[in-house]
Amino acid sequence: MLKLTIAGRPNTGKSTLFNALTGTRDALVHDRPGVTRDTISGTIRDRAWEVYDTAGLENAKSGIAADSTNMAFDAISNSDAILFVVDGRVGLTSADIDWARNIRKKTRAPVLLIANKTESGKKLADISEFYKLGFGEPVLISAEHKSGFNRIYEFLDKISPDVHQKTEEEQSKQRINIAIMGQPNVGKSTLVNKILGHKRQIVIDAPGITRDTVKIPTSFYGRDIVLMDTAGLRRKSGVKDDVETLSALKSLDAIEKADIVILVVDATKNIENQALGIAARIYESGKILCVALNKWDLVEPAIRDEKLLKLKHQFTNSFHQIIKPMILAISAETGSGVQNMFKRIYEQWDISNSDAPTSLLNRIVEKLIEARQPPMSRLKRPMKIKFARQTGRHPMKITINVGGASDIPESYTRYLRRGLAEALHWEHLPIVIEYKKEDNPFN
Repeated sequence: MLKLTIAGRPNTGKSTLFNALTGTRDALVHDRPGVTRDTISGTIRDRAWEVYDTAGLENAKSGIAADSTNMAFDAISNSDAILFVVDGRVGLTSADIDWARNIRKKTRAPVLLIANKTESGKKLADISEFYKLGFGEPVLISAEHKSGFNRIYEFLDKISPDVHQKTEEEQSKQRINIAIMGQPNVGKSTLVNKILGHKRQIVIDAPGITRDTVKIPTSFYGRDIVLMDTAGLRRKSGVKDDVETLSALKSLDAIEKADIVILVVDATKNIENQALGIAARIYESGKILCVALNKWDLVEPAIRDEKLLKLKHQFTNSFHQIIKPMILAISAETGSGVQNMFKRIYEQWDISNSDAPTSLLNRIVEKLIEARQPPMSRLKRPMKIKFARQTGRHPMKITINVGGASDIPESYTRYLRRGLAEALHWEHLPIVIEYKKEDNPFN
């Protein structure tokens, strides 16, 4: 797939353009300059182009701004085409001239000059000034109103004629979507960089560095995956900035888009209720959960066994939906345990894509009923469990036909869930049991 990078100085509307081209809201959009820090990627619908939204280019020798600019230039250097975005209202700036000169030094890829925010002709600056950038005639667009995009598509089609992208559904079937989640500063971006084998995400020992949910298609340990590095989630009382609020909403949205969620926690600290709250959301969404105890290399060897056992009890006692939480010790910094973690989650993904034979399900349910009869209903009538079948995956869904009174208590449902999970090796998977009351044929 060909690569297209959107570049320019801060606050020219690059992220708005990215969202419009991809038909998503993946890029965080805010009036404040410098909100985008990491390079995020997506695909342009109906075209074989992967598009990258980069941070605003800034003159900085160190810190986040310098890291963001370096990553933007990495994307530019590896691209097949560039969209250089300027602000049509503000007009040409010295920064535009400097960055245009730098882009010409970094790449020989074709560049299309985009003058954004041109929906109102009365507020336009002198457009002819942009010819000084050396990229030819500026294309006037409004990313916010999605106008003027035809010239962009014509530019791309000249580079890659007669090449069409696979549908989003086809792509999603080929890759496993894995979200990396957790509280701020637990090592999520460090883990992403270790998986990729290079520095793709900004890592600084301070909370709140990652703001966007960054999707990165890659291959790891023999599988094609899409990593989703998310912003750190804090308690609502600790969130006072509206950019952080938007980042948190995007992180929670990543749960719905993921097949597997790796919840990263700091093994050197106690598990907070906030981490348990994130786990609860993952469980309720029916996703496969792996709890990664990061920084395990910093935990004293003498207390490791006790700490791991305590954490497993904490998660097991908090959530009855999962029979046996998958809790694995890793070090994102050294890479220790990372391959084993992916081996385990791939195994669970393969299991979750299987269907249990109906005959086997019913034999298991019959044995469970023989060992422990359902309780009497509130009307003091026996509950009759008749027939079970698998009716869904992700989460694993079992529908049980019942006759007579059907107000089966949650305690008995938990008993059936545990018995089925142990018999089918579904202990790490979310399981939903629903009851379907058979109609009385004499009614």
